[in-house]
Amino acid sequence: MTSNIHPRTRISKHACLVGIAILVLAAFCFSQSVTSPSSEVLTNWTEFHLPNMERWNPRENVLNVKNVGNLGLKWSFKTGGIVWSSPAVVDGVVYVGSLDHKFYALNASTGAKLWSFTAGNDVQTSPAVANGVVYFGSWDHNVYALNAHTGAKLWTFVTGDHVLSSPTVVNGVVYVGSWDGNVYALNARTGALLWSYQTGCVFFGCGVSSSPAVANGVVYAGAWTGNVYALNARTGALLWTFPTGYIVLSDAALADGVVYIGSEDYNLYALSARTGALLWKYSAGDPVFDGPAVANGLVYFGVGDAPNSGIYALNAHTGALIWSYPTANTVDGSPAVANGVVYVGSDDGNLYALDADTGAKLWSYAAGGVDSSPTVVNGVVYVGSDDHKVYAFGLK
Repeated sequence: MTSNIHPRTRISKHACLVGIAILVLAAFCFSQSVTSPSSEVLTNWTEFHLPNMERWNPRENVLNVKNVGNLGLKWSFKTGGIVWSSPAVVDGVVYVGSLDHKFYALNASTGAKLWSFTAGNDVQTSPAVANGVVYFGSWDHNVYALNAHTGAKLWTFVTGDHVLSSPTVVNGVVYVGSWDGNVYALNARTGALLWSYQTGCVFFGCGVSSSPAVANGVVYAGAWTGNVYALNARTGALLWTFPTGYIVLSDAALADGVVYIGSEDYNLYALSARTGALLWKYSAGDPVFDGPAVANGLVYFGVGDAPNSGIYALNAHTGALIWSYPTANTVDGSPAVANGVVYVGSDDGNLYALDADTGAKLWSYAAGGVDSSPTVVNGVVYVGSDDHKVYAFGLK
């Protein structure tokens, strides 16, 4: 079993493995379709999921299959710790957290630091940016809202434990999970609690490390209980649950009325977004730690550990395997898809660009372990790394 673990839920998995050892020894709006891209996707990647909840930028028109092999280092920024956070890029600014307890705003063109904010502990989550405010969570139990232009603190909300879930902002509400087992809905302007839903606990603890996906008035998230939950976005009322075989650390992706989500029971699941009914599942032979990306009828996701670690592409309608690309170590982060290219990192030290149709390798860069999920906008790929850096890659 590798020691490399999911970027936003690394401690969660560690706790799960410890628990197992003990046992053995003892933004789209609700009314819009999630498949219709927002016009702002062209220049902005506002949060982990993107507003279409698919980690697919359908408006990227600079990088493509033919020229992505010419990517080169544009800049890198050194932080004081590992960067598992996935960057958000909004209006020419890169927002990203680090395990040095800091949250950074960087110039997207040069990598120059614009400002930084010090939290009370590691910042592992990926940020969400909406209406001039940036939201993120920390191991210090807090959800933070900062002025996106200055870094000034606007409000904090204290949960009952570490916040490893990345926030999603829809219709003026921040949705986020906590290691205390709750999914929270907060007023985006004030931080006031609107509702919370307790998913429950299992023998090794509680936890919602999954980053909520929100579409058509429903919040979807996985939990340590092994269940996938669908909640009413306005009230928090439970709509349905689906039991997997083990812990769900994965984030959900949503497309065409289907929820795609992974589990540590080695499966990627496709569920009806309306009822939670199982449509199909695919066994990858090893845990699926992080969420998939969906684009053009295919579902892309990473798998760890060896010997099955790598990137997989499935038919989104049937679950049939289209292709797989092996990596030398765990794939902990979610892929990003843009203009026929899949971008994904691995604990084998590389960031990869693969042909979305065939899985052929088009480009790679040795960055010292990449658990951060890439962001692709305006011909530039942004990603964090275990070598304490944030990278930006553009055409040479």
